[in-house]
Amino acid sequence: MSFDAREFLKTVTESPGVYRMFDESGNVLYVGKARRLRQRLSSYFRNSGLNARTQALVGRIADIQVTVTRSETEALLLEQTLIKSLRPPYNILLRDDKSYPYVFLSDRHPYPALEFRRSRQKREDGRYFGPFTSSGAVRESLALMQKIFRIRNCEDTVFAHRTRPCLQYQINRCSAPCVDYIGQEAYRRDLEHAVMCLEGKSDQVTEQLNQEMEEASQALDFEQAAFLRDRIQQLRRLQTSQSVDTRGGDADVFALAERPGGLCISLLSIRQGRVLGSRHHAPDNELDLPAAAVLGEFVSQYYLGQEREIPEEILTSHALDDSELLRAALSEKAGRRIRLAHQVRGHRAQWLELARTNAEQQLATQLAGRQQLSNRFSQLRDALGLDETPSRLECFDISHSQGEATVASCVVFDQDGPVKSDYRRFNIENITAGDDYAAMQQALTRRYRRIRNGEAKRPDVLVIDGGKGQLNMAREVFEAQGIHDIMLLGVAKGTTRKPGLETLYVDTIDRSLSLEGSSPALHLIQHIRDEAHRFAITGHRQRRDKQRRTSTLQDIAGVGPKRRRELLRFFGGLQGVRNASRDDLARVPGISSQLAGQIHQALHG
Repeated sequence: MSFDAREFLKTVTESPGVYRMFDESGNVLYVGKARRLRQRLSSYFRNSGLNARTQALVGRIADIQVTVTRSETEALLLEQTLIKSLRPPYNILLRDDKSYPYVFLSDRHPYPALEFRRSRQKREDGRYFGPFTSSGAVRESLALMQKIFRIRNCEDTVFAHRTRPCLQYQINRCSAPCVDYIGQEAYRRDLEHAVMCLEGKSDQVTEQLNQEMEEASQALDFEQAAFLRDRIQQLRRLQTSQSVDTRGGDADVFALAERPGGLCISLLSIRQGRVLGSRHHAPDNELDLPAAAVLGEFVSQYYLGQEREIPEEILTSHALDDSELLRAALSEKAGRRIRLAHQVRGHRAQWLELARTNAEQQLATQLAGRQQLSNRFSQLRDALGLDETPSRLECFDISHSQGEATVASCVVFDQDGPVKSDYRRFNIENITAGDDYAAMQQALTRRYRRIRNGEAKRPDVLVIDGGKGQLNMAREVFEAQGIHDIMLLGVAKGTTRKPGLETLYVDTIDRSLSLEGSSPALHLIQHIRDEAHRFAITGHRQRRDKQRRTSTLQDIAGVGPKRRRELLRFFGGLQGVRNASRDDLARVPGISSQLAGQIHQALHG
C-alpha cells in the first residue's frame, strides 16, 4: 500500500517540530526539522523541482511521524538528538565519535602533573586545556612543558612510592618533587609558567624570566642566572615554531570544499589565538544538498548531536541556512553568547582562508586516492577474469606469539578504500597452540556463518593471506556453509618473501596466477593483505598484553577486583607486588596473613 501524501498533509499542523520518514520495513530514512511542519512536508510531494536523490527518498516513504515542539530552537536540538541515535541513511552523518584530547591539570595534588586526557570529565576536579585536534599535538605540548619547565609526568601512584629520583630527573626532564628536591612554591611557579604557555602567553613568561635572570645576576647568583638564560632560549625557540596571534581568541573554523565526486569539510581549532591543528571529514550527501545546507547540517550535528566544548566564536566558509536559529541553539547549550559568522576580516579572515586551503588540499587527496582505487579494482577484475568489477573484498590473517593469544583479523575494502566500520577481530580459543589452519578455520566459520544467515554483507572476493593449505581450509569452510558464489584468492609469498613476487591461487590450488610487481591489481591485493596483517598484530598485542598484565592476580583464589586494586595501589604496580615479601603483602588493607601467603606462593611458586 503506497503512502497517501495528500491525506497525510491534511492532518499535519503548521507548528514547528521534527518529522521522521520511514520505509515499508519500519526503518527510518530521514529526520528533519521545520519552522512550519505542513509547509515543509508539502515541499517533498510537489510535482516538479525535486532532484533525483530526493525523488528516490520520497519513493521509499511508507510513513511519516511528526513531533511538535514549542519552538524552532527546540526542534533543532531534538533533530540532532534523533540523528545521533537513529543515524538515518539520507541525513548528513558525522562519522566522528572519537573524543578530542585535552591537557589536564589537577587541583587536588600538591605537585600536580600535566596529563593527557581523551575527554573532559563531568566532575570539576581541575583545569582542561584544548581541545586539541590530535593526540600528537597534546603529547608534543606535554613534552615541551616537561623539557622547558621540568613538570612531572608520572602517575600519582608512582609519585607516592618513589624513594629516589627517576631517570626523568637525571636527564633534566623533571625537578623530582617526589623526593622533595623542589619546594611547592617553586614547583607551582614553574607550573604557572607552563600553563601560561599552554594559554598562548609565552611572551609574558619570557618577560618574567628575563626579570628573574636580571635579579639573579645582580645578586651574583650566576648559576641560577645561567639556568634561567637557558630556559629563556628554549622558550624563544618555542615561540618561533608556534603560530600565535597575540590578539588571542577561541574559535572553530569550518570550511567546505566540493567537486564532482566528493566533498570535504575541514575543521581548524583555534585556542588563545593559537592554531592547534585541523581535522577533516567527508560526510555523505545523499540528497545532493547545496554546500551551505550541508555545512549547516554538519555544524549543527557537530555541536548539538555530540558532547563538545563550544568556543566563543564559530566561523564558516559559507553563509549557513537558518544561521540565527543555529546561533540561538548553540548559545542556549553553551549558556553564553556564541558568535556565528562567515564574513570576517583581519586575522579571522586568515584563519578562514587557512581552513579553505586545508579543505581543498584534503579533497584533492581524497579524489586522487579514489581514482587510483577505482583503477586498481578494474585491473583486479581483468586479472581474475570477472564479468563485473568487484565492489567488496575481505581479507583474513592470523597473529600470535608462539601460539599465545591467537587473534584472527578480517578487514574489508570497497572501491572507496578500507571500510573500517566493518573490520572484525576473532579471539581464537580451544585449538592447538600455533595451529594456523585451525585458527583460520574457526575464524572463517564464525564469519561466514553470519554471512550465510544474512547478518553481514557478502563480499565478492575473499583474500586469504597464505598458500595452498590456507586456501584449501577456506574451501572446506565454504563447502560446509553451502557458499559457492564468493571467489577465493590465496596469496602465497615467494621464497624470498619480497613484495611483488607473490603467487596467487584463484579458487583452487590448481589455478595459479602471477602478476607483475607494477600491476595495480597486485598493489590492491598487497594493500588489503598488509592491512589485515596490521589489524591482526594490533589485536594480538592488545590481547597478549592484557593477559600478561592482569591474569597473574586474577587467577589467585580470594583476590577479587577490590583486593587486586588495593594491591596494585599499595605497591605502585604489578612489579611491586611481585617484589613484596609475605609480610609486606599482609600490610595491605584487606589482605590477611593466610591470603598473603597464598599470593606469594602463586607469584613465586
